Amino acid sequence: MYLGTQHLSGDNWPQYQALAQLGVTHVSANPPGDWRAWTAASLRGFKQRLADCGVSLDMIMLPLGSAAAPHNEAPHVFLGPPAERDHELDQICTLIGYLGEAGIPAARYNCAFLGHFRTPQRLGRGGERLPSFEYARFAQGALDAYTDAAAMQFVAEHGPLDADACWERIDYFLRRVVPVAEQFRVRLACHPEDPGLGERTHLGVARVLGTVAGLKRFIDMHASPYHGLNFCVGTVAEMLRNPAEEIFDVIRYFGARGKLFNLHLRNIRGGYDDFVETFPDEGDVSMAAVLRALHEVGYPYMIMPDHVPAITGEAPTHVAFAFCFGYFRALLQTLGVSEPAQPGG
Repeated sequence: MYLGTQHLSGDNWPQYQALAQLGVTHVSANPPGDWRAWTAASLRGFKQRLADCGVSLDMIMLPLGSAAAPHNEAPHVFLGPPAERDHELDQICTLIGYLGEAGIPAARYNCAFLGHFRTPQRLGRGGERLPSFEYARFAQGALDAYTDAAAMQFVAEHGPLDADACWERIDYFLRRVVPVAEQFRVRLACHPEDPGLGERTHLGVARVLGTVAGLKRFIDMHASPYHGLNFCVGTVAEMLRNPAEEIFDVIRYFGARGKLFNLHLRNIRGGYDDFVETFPDEGDVSMAAVLRALHEVGYPYMIMPDHVPAITGEAPTHVAFAFCFGYFRALLQTLGVSEPAQPGG
C-alpha cells in the first residue's frame, strides 16, 4: 500500500507537482472537460502528463453519486426512469472501456441515493471546526452544509424507495457494469453511504450501503475481482457501536476477500448515531493499527486522507491535508512498507 490522494480534477499541473514534492505520487484525478468527451486517447494523454509531473494516475471518479452531489453528472443511472438509465449506463460502460484502453486500472463511485448528511459542527482542539452527526438533531431537521433540498426534490419526483427498491437499482447497475469492468480489467470501487442510519429510512428512502451487513451483501452481488469497495474507515466506523475495537474485524473481512480497492483514512470520535470527524491522530481509532491490519491482509493500493476538520489561517484545506500526508507517510515508514517507483523513475 502507498500514499495517495483525491479531490483533484483538471489541468492544474503545479498542484500535481506539489503533491509529488510532498511524497504523494499516486492520485485519483479526473481530466478537464465534460466526461462524455473523454476518449481513450485523451485519458492516456492526461495520465502521461501527470507522469511527467511525477504522479501516477491510479483511479478516476465516475460521474455518479447522489441526488445532492454536484459531481453527479449521470443522475439517471441510479435515480432515473428506465430509458434514461439505460442511456447513461451505456455511456458509463463506454467510459470504463476507455479507462482500460488507457491503462487506468480503477474507478471509484458512490450510489448514495440521498447524499451525505451532517448536523451542526462542534469545536475541537484549538477551536478547529469538526464535521458532526447527531441522529437526535438530524431527526429534528438540524442540518449543516448539506441540505435536504435535493433529497426532497428526488423523493417528490420518484417517491420513497424502500430497501428492496434500492437493491433492485444497485443490482441493475452491477449487472451492466461488472462484465465490462472484467473485460477491460478496471476495478470499480464503491463508497459506503455516509452516515449510515441502520435499518431506518430518511424521507422514506433506505440507506442500504450504510451498514456492514449491507456492504457484505453488496460485494456478493455479481461477485467479481473487479467489483469492490472504496473503503472509508471513517464512514464504516460511524456504523459501529465501538469502532475502536470493531473496525479491525471489518477490515479483515473485506480485505481477506480482496474487496478493498481504495482506502479513505479518516478518524472519528464517537460512533453510531453520534460522532465528530477528527484529524487522524486525535480520534478513537488507532490509524497505526488500521494500517497494520491492512498490511496483514495484503492490501496493495492507495491509502488517502478524506475529509479534514476546518482550521484557521492561510490555505486551511491544503495545510490540513498536508498534515495528514505527513502523518500517514510516517506511519507507513514505521511499518517498513516499500513505496512503488515513481512514474518515469
